[in-house]
Amino acid sequence: MEQTEYLEKYIFTDFKNINEGTDADDVQQFSEADFESLLELVEHNGIGVYNISTWLNGEAFEVAEHDDFKKKATDPKWYKKAFLTLKSRQAGLTYAATYKVSSKLLAKYTEADSED
Repeated sequence: MEQTEYLEKYIFTDFKNINEGTDADDVQQFSEADFESLLELVEHNGIGVYNISTWLNGEAFEVAEHDDFKKKATDPKWYKKAFLTLKSRQAGLTYAATYKVSSKLLAKYTEADSED
């Protein structure tokens, strides 16, 4: 199973993608409320977050990266703090992230799919 397939099948299913035509069509953007819930689900599943990108009225706004916080992508402290900072700076943002799904987690779901 590929990372993108895993994210779409197991993580993004309950959230509305509000991508409004950014340069990268495969980028899933979410409202503030959905993204906050998404981060909780990401943490629960042990998925890392490399960066969080924001948009305001369809225009790229600000990006936060795990390196900026001197934390590993899998450390939820950095992305929780980054999200809190971003949402307090500007209301009305939409959010996207790049994720790190471990090969161990992907293998677990690949095996489960093949057993069905």
